[in-house]
Amino acid sequence: MKMQREAAKQESGQLLQWHPAFFAGLQIEFGNEAKYLNFEQEHQLGTKPMSIDVLVKNDKSQNIHKNIGRIFRKHNIIEYKGPGDYLSLDDFYKVYGYACFYKADVNRVNEIGIEELTISFISERYPRKLMKHLQNDVGLKVTKIEAGIYYVMGDKIPMQVIVTRELSTKENLWLRNLTNHLEGKEAAKELLEEYKNHTKNPLYKSVMNIIVRANKKEFQEVKEMCEALEELMYEELEEKRRLGLQEGLQEGLREGLREGEKRVNALTLRLYELGRTDDIIKAALDKEYQKKLFEEFGL
Repeated sequence: MKMQREAAKQESGQLLQWHPAFFAGLQIEFGNEAKYLNFEQEHQLGTKPMSIDVLVKNDKSQNIHKNIGRIFRKHNIIEYKGPGDYLSLDDFYKVYGYACFYKADVNRVNEIGIEELTISFISERYPRKLMKHLQNDVGLKVTKIEAGIYYVMGDKIPMQVIVTRELSTKENLWLRNLTNHLEGKEAAKELLEEYKNHTKNPLYKSVMNIIVRANKKEFQEVKEMCEALEELMYEELEEKRRLGLQEGLQEGLREGLREGEKRVNALTLRLYELGRTDDIIKAALDKEYQKKLFEEFGL
C-alpha cells in the first residue's frame, strides 16, 4: 500500500524534480543573452545548509533585454516555487535574508554593494497574501510591468515576482509551460514543435523531460493525433498510388490499342496494294494468320 501511495504521488507530480528543469528553463529563456550571465544552482551560503535556488551573476554588468531579466544587476538571487508550491510571507523574508547574508558573506567590507543586488520570486500562482502584505504592511509598491511580471518597488533591493501561468507564451514558452497541468494538447504540440529544433541541447532535454512526465495525458493525445494523421496520410498516399497505377495501366492499354490499330491498318494497306484481298479477310478472322502476315511484312 505504501509503494502504491508513493507511485501515486510521483504520477501526480509531487515527487518530480522541478528545480533542475527550472534551472535549465531559466537559461533557455535568456537565449543569446545567457552568454553574458553566470548561472549557479543551489548556491551555498556560508558553512550552514542554507542555499539560494539560483544565483545569476552579471559580472560584466551587461544590460539585459529579456523581459524576466531587465531588472538584473550584478548579483541576482532567484527563489523558485514549483507547481503545487506556494510563495508565502516567510519565503519572502527567508530569501530577503539570504540576499543580505550573501552581501555580507565576502572577504572585504562592502565588496558587494546593496545596489548590485536584485531578488526574483518565481511562482506558478499569484501570491495574493504576500502581495497584500508587501503593500499594506511593508509599504512597498507592486506594479504589473507586463503579463506575469510584477515589480516590487520602494526597497533598496529591486525585486520582482514572476507568475509563470500568466507569462506570455510567445515570450516565455518554457517557463510558462513548466507545469503539471498543461493547457491542452495544443500547448503540448507547440512545445514539441519548438523542441524539434533543439533535441541535442541538454537544457531543452531537461525541461522537456519533466514537462512530458508531468503531463502524460496531453502528450499522449498529441501522439495519437500525430499517429492518426500519419495513418490518414499513408492511406491517402496509397490511394493516390493505386489510382496512379490504374491510370497508368489504362493509358498503357490505350497506347497498346493505338499501336495495334496502326499495325493492322498498315498490314491491310499492304495487302490491298498487292491485290491480296482474300488475305485481308482471312487475317481479320484468324489471329495466328495475322501474326504470320505481320512477320512476312516486318510489321
